[in-house]
Amino acid sequence: MATAYNYESLNMRKTWLIMSLFFVFVILVGWVFAQILGNPSILYIAVVFALAMNIFSYWNSDKIVIKMSGAKQVDAKTHRELYNLVENLTIATGLPMPKLYVINDPAPNAFATGRDPEHAAVAVTSGLLERLEKSELEGVLAHELSHVKNRDILVSTISVVLVGFIAILSDMFLRYTFWFGGGRRNNNGGDGKLQLILLVAGIVMAILAPIAASLIHLAISRKREFLADASGALMTRYPDGLASALKKISSYPGEMKKASHATAHMYISNPFREKGFKAKLGKLFMTHPPMEERIKALQDMDR
Repeated sequence: MATAYNYESLNMRKTWLIMSLFFVFVILVGWVFAQILGNPSILYIAVVFALAMNIFSYWNSDKIVIKMSGAKQVDAKTHRELYNLVENLTIATGLPMPKLYVINDPAPNAFATGRDPEHAAVAVTSGLLERLEKSELEGVLAHELSHVKNRDILVSTISVVLVGFIAILSDMFLRYTFWFGGGRRNNNGGDGKLQLILLVAGIVMAILAPIAASLIHLAISRKREFLADASGALMTRYPDGLASALKKISSYPGEMKKASHATAHMYISNPFREKGFKAKLGKLFMTHPPMEERIKALQDMDR
C-alpha cells in the first residue's frame, strides 16, 4: 500500500540519484574539454567563477527573491490565521518560525526561500489567502515548510552551480577554440586526424552540454516538488487538503503579475501559463511536474 512515507523516501532517493549523475556529467565534460585543449587552467577558472557567483546567490537568496516578488512582511497582528497555521506546523515539526510575507496578487501561489531553516521565509499571494479554505491553506504551507526542512534551497543552489559551471566552461571552450584554433596541434598523420575528431566532438559537446545540464536541473526541480508534496502530507496527515489546494491553484486562468521567470521554479505552481512551442515540448522542459500527476500521487496516499 502506498503511503506518504513511501513517496517521501522514493522521491528523496530519485533526487540524490539524479544529483550524483549530474556531478559525474560535470566532471566528464570538464575532463573532455581539458584533454582536448591541453589546458586544465580553463577548468580551474570556470570552477572558481561559477562557485563565487552562486555562493553569493545562495547566501542572499532570501533577500533577492523577496525583493523581486514585491512581497511585504506580515505578522500575527495583520494575518492571524496565516501566522497561527505556520506556527502550529513549525511547532509540530521542530522548525524555527520563518518570516512571513504576502504578495499582493490575485493569482493563488506561494514559495519558500532561505539558505537554512534559521533564515527561511514563506511568501503567499493575497489570491491564495482569499481562495483557499483552512485545510487547503495548511496543506500549501506544509508543502513550503517541507522545502525548508528538506534543504531544497541548498539542493537547488548546487544544481544551479553545476549548470552555471557547464555553461561557462562550454563558452570558454568555444571562445578558446575560435581564437586559438583548439589549443594543441599535431601534424603527424593519424595523430592530427584524431585531434581534429576530438576537437569537433568537443565543439558538439560544448553546444549540447548546457542544454543537457539545464534538463537535469529541471528534473531535480520536479523531483523536489514531489518530495515536498509527500513531506507536506506527512506534516498535516491530510493529503486531500493539499490535493484540493493544487486543484484550485491550477484552475486559476490567469498568470501572476509580479512573478519572474528567474524565480518561477520556486513557486508551488508555475506562475506562468506555457503557450505555443513551450507547451508542446512536454514535461521535459517544465519547472514543475504536471499538476494532475501531483494530485493523483497525493490522492493515492494511504491516510
